Amino acid sequence: MTITADNAQQGASHPYRAMRDVIQAMDDTLPGKFEITKEGIVHDMMSPGGPHEVTAARISRRLEKVMPDELLAHNGTPDVEDEPEGIMRHPDVMVIAWTDLDSEASIDPRTLIAAIEVVSRSNPDNDWVGKMRDYPLMGIPVYAVFDPRTGTGAVLTDIHSTPGGPRYATRKDFVYGEDVTIGEWTISTRNLPRYRSDAAEQH
Repeated sequence: MTITADNAQQGASHPYRAMRDVIQAMDDTLPGKFEITKEGIVHDMMSPGGPHEVTAARISRRLEKVMPDELLAHNGTPDVEDEPEGIMRHPDVMVIAWTDLDSEASIDPRTLIAAIEVVSRSNPDNDWVGKMRDYPLMGIPVYAVFDPRTGTGAVLTDIHSTPGGPRYATRKDFVYGEDVTIGEWTISTRNLPRYRSDAAEQH
């Protein structure tokens, strides 16, 4: 679901701040994850537990086993926010230094080493299209996508300028079972869970 900036503004002087107010009002009352994009507010209905959260947890643990102690693969709060661009995102996993995470406010996206997303069954375009556009615009140098629907993924790097704005120039696709390199660190993608088909879930 997307709520446009015009719908969220409702007389406020700044559409982005108005959308932030909408999110704060809804965050404690509705399930799922709320984010702000150039198009408006995105509400991603994630199911609690299951392949999505298991995938994020396993990626985080595998990265932290190979990264230096001053870094972590964080899968909690807060949000990553670029107010001048009018974007607020919440990566499933963010690779960041402990010192940069020590903030009471939102995280500056330019302090992230990498953002990692596990594709949602309910809104895959949010990860494959929206964040592929927003993350280079926010200056996040590495974006890794894991898709439990298909058992595939991609790592995007090398931000460069295009007529449509900053975009990733390099994309390396992988299939589950292969090793994947995110930033400077290589991890296994073996034994990552897949979403079951709708037919299987009904039996």
